Amino acid sequence: MFTLYLEFIRIIAYICHMIAIITGDIINSQKSDVETWLPKLKDLMGTWSTTPENWEVYRGDEFQLKCSVDQVFHRALLLKSLIRTFENLDVRLAIGIGNEVFHSEKITESNGSAYVNSGRLLTDIKTQGRTLAIQTENEKVNRDLNILFKWASIDFDNWTVATAEIIHQLLCNSELTQDDLAKELNITQSSVSQRLKRANFDLIHETDQFFRKKISEL
Repeated sequence: MFTLYLEFIRIIAYICHMIAIITGDIINSQKSDVETWLPKLKDLMGTWSTTPENWEVYRGDEFQLKCSVDQVFHRALLLKSLIRTFENLDVRLAIGIGNEVFHSEKITESNGSAYVNSGRLLTDIKTQGRTLAIQTENEKVNRDLNILFKWASIDFDNWTVATAEIIHQLLCNSELTQDDLAKELNITQSSVSQRLKRANFDLIHETDQFFRKKISEL
């Protein structure tokens, strides 16, 4: 009985200390002026946490970010929509869920299954031609979410600059009205409505909710 109790405590401790790591790289970065997108990327991640402990850009066009498990899909969407606002740019995102066994002052020197899952996954999806995937310790969750991500990426990878702009604004502030967005983007309210329909924004929100539910199965 005592052994079972210790195992239960170990499992609870593992779940409570699970973290999410996003490892990403910018697609077509050589074809764009780094000064146009890099400051924006750093500004976005800087609103979430400190660098280099929790995020870092390295090798010019690659980055790593640590966050809580329930936040990770929403932050992946924010990263994707930001980069898609720049003509001809895209981003590849590998989400790793797991633990952190070594914490360093630099995220790129920290270690644990979350880091391993994310780093290895990025290499895999590069060869597969995919732009979004997840790796956890649960194969059923991996299968279900990666099927979802394959379908979702068909839409995400084809966002226009205009679509990405409006998605990014709403992801940053869900309280914005269509009138607010029209003023922000200097377009008409009807144009905002049309862009939201093309962006399937309600479906994006539902996908985020589904992700949070599914990840709770870990």
